[in-house]
Amino acid sequence: QVQLVESGGGLVQAGGSLRLSCAASGMIWSIYSMGWYRQAPGKQRELVATITRSDSTSYADSVKGRFSISRDNTKATVYLHMNSLRPQDTAVYYCKARTLPGASDYWGQGTQVTVSS
Repeated sequence: QVQLVESGGGLVQAGGSLRLSCAASGMIWSIYSMGWYRQAPGKQRELVATITRSDSTSYADSVKGRFSISRDNTKATVYLHMNSLRPQDTAVYYCKARTLPGASDYWGQGTQVTVSS
């Protein structure tokens, strides 16, 4: 089992920045990758960014060049650095961890990000 706790959401003006954190606990040695997803009202949850244990990263086209994902192994924490925020980035942001073997997914409770125009 892996537990995830997100933090760092809030209200920011367009063009501003936020940093989200996701702290993992439990069987952290089994985590293969971690990622950030978001869900806006009335929309499906979508991938934002992922990072693997080998530091391979991937991003949604809509956030490339503005968002950056990183991790701190000593703290078992993953960060999402969000710059040049837009109103369309408004959503609940969720952290997900995938463990191996078995490809089990664990989700955090989510943190609200609101970007005002």
